[in-house]
Amino acid sequence: QVQLVESGGGLVQAGGSLTLSCAASGSMSSINTMGWYRQAPGKQRELVATITRGGTTNRADSVKGRFTISRDNAKNTVYLQMNSLKPEDTAVYYCKANILARYGSGYRDYWGQGAQVTVSS
Repeated sequence: QVQLVESGGGLVQAGGSLTLSCAASGSMSSINTMGWYRQAPGKQRELVATITRGGTTNRADSVKGRFTISRDNAKNTVYLQMNSLKPEDTAVYYCKANILARYGSGYRDYWGQGAQVTVSS
């Protein structure tokens, strides 16, 4: 059984920094793209950043220059370094990974449980 476990959320003042981590575990053959999404109260879930297995990244315009996504393929872990945080970054942050399970029939998306990030003004 494949699962994603997130850590690193919390409360921070505006201008501060946080780092989120998401580790994939279970019977896996391969992990393709990994990424972070967020959902603020009353809003739809939105893309924050993604990274391919080869390291190609994509970020939302709202976080460019402030957030950095990276991954450690040996640890099956993706990170989101968040700097210069703003109150509008407050949301539940979800990790997503496109994974081929060891006994699966193809790649499918798995989601983490979510990590609350709250930025106070």
